[in-house]
Amino acid sequence: MRPTSIIWFERLFLLSLGIALLISLLQYDMLLAQVDGQAAFAPLGLGPGFVIGVIAISLLVPLLLWYFIARRASNLAKWILVLLTAAGLLYLDLGAARMWAPAGIMALIVTALQVVAIALLFRADARAWLNPADDDHAAS
Repeated sequence: MRPTSIIWFERLFLLSLGIALLISLLQYDMLLAQVDGQAAFAPLGLGPGFVIGVIAISLLVPLLLWYFIARRASNLAKWILVLLTAAGLLYLDLGAARMWAPAGIMALIVTALQVVAIALLFRADARAWLNPADDDHAAS
């Protein structure tokens, strides 16, 4: 049976991904305009398919990590998620104009949910579940 911390990690992390998808859908036209407005992208003919692909990949990677953490007890996936989240925090836009816009507030909520979810992976019950070999060494 999965520990409580893993169950709550799963709930909060999936909620954060759902909100992130909602943000992407609400900002689809803006994202498409940004791609269309980039002179470097013009010769490549990138358009709606590219934007949809970026959104899909940006959801697929965390979904795969969620699966391996919450369903397969992968400690490696946990650390990959921690590193990706830490890197993402370095690029968090905390400018006042962006942060207080509805999309900025939603992005902060997504980030907060993900940080709390990841913190749950460091609770004792989650650590024991993700590192079953450590229990064997502690018991000997």
